[in-house]
Amino acid sequence: MIRILTDSTCDISPEEAKQLGVSVVPLCVNFADKHYLDGVDITPEQFYEMLAEADKLPTTSQPSPEIFMSHFEAAKAAGDEVVCVLLSSALSGTYQSAEIAKDEVGYDKIHLIDSRAVTIALGLLVRRAVKDLNEGATAQEIVADIEHACEHVHAYAVVDTLKYLHKGGRLSTTAAIAGGLLGIKPVVGLVDGKVAMVGKARGVPGAYLKIFKLIDEVGGVDKKYPVITGYTGDAHGIEPFTRFIMQNLHMPKPHTDSIGAVIATHLGHGAKGIAFFDAQ
Repeated sequence: MIRILTDSTCDISPEEAKQLGVSVVPLCVNFADKHYLDGVDITPEQFYEMLAEADKLPTTSQPSPEIFMSHFEAAKAAGDEVVCVLLSSALSGTYQSAEIAKDEVGYDKIHLIDSRAVTIALGLLVRRAVKDLNEGATAQEIVADIEHACEHVHAYAVVDTLKYLHKGGRLSTTAAIAGGLLGIKPVVGLVDGKVAMVGKARGVPGAYLKIFKLIDEVGGVDKKYPVITGYTGDAHGIEPFTRFIMQNLHMPKPHTDSIGAVIATHLGHGAKGIAFFDAQ
């Protein structure tokens, strides 16, 4: 049997993960001296309530190798293979924790993939791995396909503010200042496995137009695979993405994920994003 394993920054809900048969290793969200497992001890809704009342911004931390070891030992005992699709190693030590665990367990049927992605882009890759598995692919075939897909997955988001990315060390001071000018809405995306400001526009409508142009610039959308949208806080404002997908691309209404506590710690409230595979 082949097991698909990921981490909680894929922002696939616990209900969908169960339906897909995917195991999810949670990262941790820390409010002062209290620690919560993402998607286990704290929901996105609870996170935003706590964020509104917090004196200081929360922090996040990676899973320990021991958590991965428990999954790997169980797979080893059952003689199963494991395909792990994990968030970008440039953003977190989660992948390194999995590497340590794999070495400790000493089992060569564990396959680790550094997705160089996060949140809804990572979610797309995980769902694609499940699709491959359901179509009868071997573990090696799944790994080959997902490693190829990692080169062609994109995520863009319009954010209300860059202060969370800046304070969390995910964005430079120069970029934060450039994106924080009055009336300017910054657009962030994944570049070489990191979150970067990839554009800016005057006003929210302009930011959506900038994202649509960026989609064209990377070759458009591969319609063989779904497009995912996501949001932090509430879904209001996701409609321009939905219209673009349905009216411009003539694709089905996209699935929309609520972005979880770990990623929302860095994006803040009010972010709206889209993830897709390019058509190149």
